[in-house]
Amino acid sequence: MNAQLDYVEIRDLTVEFDGFVAVDSVDLTLLQGRVHFLIGPNGAGKTTLVDAVTGLANASGLVRYGSTDLLGLKPHQVVRAGVGRTFQTATVFEQLTVLQNLDIAGGVHRKARSMMRARRGIPSYVEEALDAVGLVDLRDRPAGVLAHGQKQWLEIGMLLVQDAKVMLLDEPVAGMSAEEREETGELLRRIGTERTIAVIEHDMDFVRTFADVVTVMHAGKVLTEGTVAEIQANQKVQEVYLGRTVEGATHA
Repeated sequence: MNAQLDYVEIRDLTVEFDGFVAVDSVDLTLLQGRVHFLIGPNGAGKTTLVDAVTGLANASGLVRYGSTDLLGLKPHQVVRAGVGRTFQTATVFEQLTVLQNLDIAGGVHRKARSMMRARRGIPSYVEEALDAVGLVDLRDRPAGVLAHGQKQWLEIGMLLVQDAKVMLLDEPVAGMSAEEREETGELLRRIGTERTIAVIEHDMDFVRTFADVVTVMHAGKVLTEGTVAEIQANQKVQEVYLGRTVEGATHA
């Protein structure tokens, strides 16, 4: 494998809340160029793991991106280190336009002095993000009127203008139509070649279609990791997770 590829190295990551171990000594490597999915039952520790990586939960262990250990950094410092995340509910400024949301997000890398000056035109990185997420025609619409899927795409666009090289996405296709899910998967493939992308997801159809590698978590630990075919054939995974999906709905 190309030694120049970026990666996030997670070693012995542990998160504890009042004696309850939510993430238990997790080892995980996220590689650039692969769309990496985290799956598992509710309460498996997936979102808590992402919270720890992005400075929203206290943790022990090691989370290294490049030469930076992310543990102990404040959330805005994690963003400046090139790591961004989305939430299950899109966190956009609903009263502002799509363009304004992207411009504000891009301000994370602008100096305070330049933020005070009047802007001349639309920055090229904002134009590129609009095009990448398919929102060019909606640039002047308030974000609050966007469809659910479009808000998720806007959030991904906000990570693009922040120049996030690592993107951690929490259930980005929840509530989307089949067409929106397909468009989102293709978007992740396009932008994923130059980035490290990890997706928390319950929609197994989406996982089967777009995952390069899958990590299954259960009770705060990594149960197993592999390709979709390897995961589906794993007896332990069927017992703790996929069996519920087959017997019930698409979402576990």
